[in-house]
Amino acid sequence: MKAHDGMYIDGVWRPAAGQDVIEVVNPVDEQVIGTVPAGTAEDVDAAVRAARAALPDWAATPPAERAERLAALRDVLVTRADEIAETVTVELGSPLKFSQAVHAGVPIAVAGSYAELAATYAFEEKTGNSVVHHEPVGVVAAITPWNYPLHQIVAKVAPALAAGCTVVVKPAEDTPLVARLFADAVHEAGLPAGVFNLVTGLGPVAGQALAEHPGVDLVSFTGSTAVGRRIAAIAAGQVKKVALELGGKSANVILPSADLAKAVNVGVANVMSNSGQTCSAWTRMLVHRDQYDEAVRLAAEAAAKYGDRIGPVVNAKQQDRVRGYIEKGVAEGARLVAGGPEAPRETGYFVSPTVFADVTEDMTIAQEEIFGPVLSILKYEDEEDALRIANGTVYGLAGAVWAGDEAEAVAFARRMETGQVDINGGRFNPLAPFGGYKQSGVGRELGVHGLAEYLQTKSLQF
Repeated sequence: MKAHDGMYIDGVWRPAAGQDVIEVVNPVDEQVIGTVPAGTAEDVDAAVRAARAALPDWAATPPAERAERLAALRDVLVTRADEIAETVTVELGSPLKFSQAVHAGVPIAVAGSYAELAATYAFEEKTGNSVVHHEPVGVVAAITPWNYPLHQIVAKVAPALAAGCTVVVKPAEDTPLVARLFADAVHEAGLPAGVFNLVTGLGPVAGQALAEHPGVDLVSFTGSTAVGRRIAAIAAGQVKKVALELGGKSANVILPSADLAKAVNVGVANVMSNSGQTCSAWTRMLVHRDQYDEAVRLAAEAAAKYGDRIGPVVNAKQQDRVRGYIEKGVAEGARLVAGGPEAPRETGYFVSPTVFADVTEDMTIAQEEIFGPVLSILKYEDEEDALRIANGTVYGLAGAVWAGDEAEAVAFARRMETGQVDINGGRFNPLAPFGGYKQSGVGRELGVHGLAEYLQTKSLQF
């Protein structure tokens, strides 16, 4: 059986319970490039049962052996890196170079980091007359998004496996093909049957069945805040643990002492990366009033260079959503200095790289997550005003601060209500915890803090 003809459950590809399929569309040319089965509650139940049956043995496997299996998985991902990048490019529309560097490269780094952590983490520690034992939370439901389709799978599966949990993954319906490749990689790496399972399907059907299944101990979800609330409500009914990585409206604060040109150019690049489909993107640029006009000019020039360099958004619905936000920005009085709502191509789900000036903090485009290549530039009066604006949304996922003096930037960053802040263009660190404040989520991913999400703590007194 070909992988896309079924589900990966209990170590084998098996027929789906139903006959319905999901078409996978290339957002560049709008052509169907494949199909996957639309999973049902019956498929989910089979996958959860397989994960439950595999849990005792995998949980009892020594951490050093789990580390070896994760290292083997990392090595398989390395050998399949080109295929992974090419697959993400056709199902997400990402430019190939970006797919190679990020969509294939980052998951390899994350898998490797958890192979090392599984071998070195202190699963037991002594405190006073007690031994504190960290054990796997159980069966994990990983419901993943389409914007970084493999990274988000690995960021959940790798720590869960390192902790000794077993997993059922339900990938986004727009980008399920790379999830299929990952299942093949798991199989090739020799993980025991049932430790990893894959069910493709629609969120309201397979996703909901997975979240509410009584055999699931933890639901790890990345996606919209609205769906996150729904999953949290389902989990609350069973007092089930959740880890939620949700929306963002991150502020890029440029203090007066910063290198303005560098801060603006890097900020625009951040927003345009992955066609703006990044929950942590710095979509609000905050600039002092004395530097505002120059920043707007620089941002408009920078955005114009991305017209032929970014891919489309993922589907027609997302294209309409982003263009609708651009139209809303114009209607509310923001000034377009680059891009606009008109589609730049007749075919494909493309959106023009767009920059708004004269944005006020009460505008829709300054408060709501757009998830497209759209930047809003806001003016502030002084540092306290900048902090108020930066913290003035329901989100708190990421952000950036630029200043001529690093200590000045750090002092500002410490007061931002957000889970991660880049200082003067700080580089991505796969070992640093990632997650949100406020309505951007609950819990953390990556590094030792990401591992801790999949562990239960038990105290033994002597």
